[in-house]
Amino acid sequence: MWILENAFLIPLIPAVSFVVILLFGRKYIGVERVQKVGIAAVGIVWVLSMIAAVAWITRVEDSTASKSGDAEHAQIAVNEGLSASGSSTLDGDLHLAAEDDGHGDANSKDGSYGYATTEPVISKVDGWWSSGGIDFAVGTLVDGQTVLLLIVVTSISLLVHIYSAEYVKGDRRFVHYYAFLSLFTASMLFFVMAQNLVQMIVGWELVGVCSFVLIGHWWEERPNTDAAVKAFLTNRVGDIGLLVGVIILFGTFKTFDIDSINRMVGEMGSEVHFAMLMASIALMAAVCSKSGQFPLHTWLPDAMAGPTPVSALIHAATMVVAGVFMIGRLYPVFFEGFSIGTSSINLMAFIGGFTALIGAGLAFAQWDIKKVLAYSTVSQLGYMVMALGVGAWTAAMFHLFTHAFFKACLFLGAGSVSHAAHHTFDMREMGGLRKYMPHTYKTFVISTLALAGIFPFAGFWSKDEILLGAFAGQQSAYPLMLIFGCVVALMTAAYMTRVIWYTFWGEYRGHGHPHESPKVMTVPLWILAVMAVVAGAFNLPTPVLEVFGLESLAHLVQTYAEPTHYLNAIGLSHPDPSLWLALVGLALALAGMAIAFMYFWRNTGPHGLTERNRYAKAGYTFIEQKYYLDHLYTDIVIGSIKKPIARAANWFNDNVIDLVVNRAGEGARDGGRWVYRRIDQGTIDTTVNALGSGADAGGQGLRVMQTGRVQNYGSLLFGTAAVVAIVFVIVL
Repeated sequence: MWILENAFLIPLIPAVSFVVILLFGRKYIGVERVQKVGIAAVGIVWVLSMIAAVAWITRVEDSTASKSGDAEHAQIAVNEGLSASGSSTLDGDLHLAAEDDGHGDANSKDGSYGYATTEPVISKVDGWWSSGGIDFAVGTLVDGQTVLLLIVVTSISLLVHIYSAEYVKGDRRFVHYYAFLSLFTASMLFFVMAQNLVQMIVGWELVGVCSFVLIGHWWEERPNTDAAVKAFLTNRVGDIGLLVGVIILFGTFKTFDIDSINRMVGEMGSEVHFAMLMASIALMAAVCSKSGQFPLHTWLPDAMAGPTPVSALIHAATMVVAGVFMIGRLYPVFFEGFSIGTSSINLMAFIGGFTALIGAGLAFAQWDIKKVLAYSTVSQLGYMVMALGVGAWTAAMFHLFTHAFFKACLFLGAGSVSHAAHHTFDMREMGGLRKYMPHTYKTFVISTLALAGIFPFAGFWSKDEILLGAFAGQQSAYPLMLIFGCVVALMTAAYMTRVIWYTFWGEYRGHGHPHESPKVMTVPLWILAVMAVVAGAFNLPTPVLEVFGLESLAHLVQTYAEPTHYLNAIGLSHPDPSLWLALVGLALALAGMAIAFMYFWRNTGPHGLTERNRYAKAGYTFIEQKYYLDHLYTDIVIGSIKKPIARAANWFNDNVIDLVVNRAGEGARDGGRWVYRRIDQGTIDTTVNALGSGADAGGQGLRVMQTGRVQNYGSLLFGTAAVVAIVFVIVL
């Protein structure tokens, strides 16, 4: 278990890579070799993450084998007063939990959902710094959720590093790019392993800074700098909520320790409900900004201004999933604050579901392939937040896991298409590329099927669990969220089919001769495509595996990743699988693809409706203008603030500052004139001139006495001596 106790090495290695590349990359390593440092660092981190995953699984297995017993023993423990909910603990690292109320949530190995709870591995150093008599620690918290994100972040980052070696080759800031790519990875890894809220804030902000730098990588072009600034400032708005939420949590529990806060929420329950409600609302503002939720999602599509591999990293494994991860990490706070277990709607669920719906709608009106994928990410993040809002913790994390692979494949596929089509992302300048780019086409289609939720691809399994959570997750269902989820399932399949049509079918409409990308780009695509197929196997339901006699492999994500040491305390339950609901989700996805197929391939449907019908045109314009949210923020909100301030500043400049400056200048001018006329000309010049005239007259008078006769000079000498003698006599 050494790696679990020394997990700080995982973010440390890419952080060192950042320093080495930035300081020594250009001069000592060489621009043409600098990517090898970044790839090697992330490769080592990937290996360590896999080792950490194996170590965590072994820890869970060993704990279960040594302390859990069978389901009957768990029931006896409950009857004797030991906690089935985690509010009181047994000795050691293991806590037992009884079967839930008919949902099959038995935390024993014989149950449908796996194992008894295993404590997280917490390593920390006290006395990091102190303030106000409070000592702050620094350390790592490693549990199943942490390990799951380590796998996602390092896997996607490694493939992005490799892919970028060709995609960004020859870039004017190649060294700078790889340096901040390493720092981006290190920041996200630091964030997911944070032991306390202060560390979480540091990691959160580092991720934001790195995204700002990489989105604005080509800062010479104004749209790129605008996109970077927009992302940075929008996230700062949400970060106010993060700080307020952390302040509320510290004021309530007198600690920043994440493990302690989660445990105390489970123990205190309704006693801290109001405080948790306020903290949850504040933290949701941070989630909305970082994870692109309505109404702070507008920065995310603009972030496509950065290099495409950066877009893949942001949208699949780093920045945008930070908000979802934070909800999962502090889930007892949100569960209690929003009363998730007992309500049929709450702020988190509604924001997530509504974001999923509007994001899918916006994807239909985009011609830039990266922006279609960006709005798809907004929609899928909404799915994850909605899942957390209805109590489907495992479904949300499972969808985060599967989404990372097929969305990274789609973004890198878009980059491959652009690389071959003269660096354009406009689908109107593509078409027919399946004939020229077979590897890119096949991997893109596989990932599209996964995103659409087609059986048996990864997205089918994770989306099914989200719909199941909305249908029968906790004590009450979330019918509105179920409707949102079903509609989005149909829309997702439809807009992705549209992308396939415009990009890969028909005739090529661009310039030049497109060609397949080199292997350094297509190999990562195939790796991600394979994961888009098999990633769903990590949390298959028991009935599916019973057919093959592999029921022990069911619900792996829930078994090993779910923090049951927290979630049992708040009474989280899991619904039984539903075949009919899975079929409904699949039918909706197929219907969406069929509608798009008939519209584009068969040329049937209401073509030209927006030209014939003013209401259809108005609706399309509304979507095309992104629901006028950018207009609202830029022209109305910001404009209404900036214009009065500008007018007031201009009036103050004209009527106050200019008046003072002008009066001061006029006073100085008039004073100078008076000094010139009265003192310089009237006094000083007059005196000097008079003295000169007197000296001149005296000289002229003395000149008359210069006769050349010695007796005259002698008379003057004796006369002068007489006068001096008289003066001395008088004075003395």
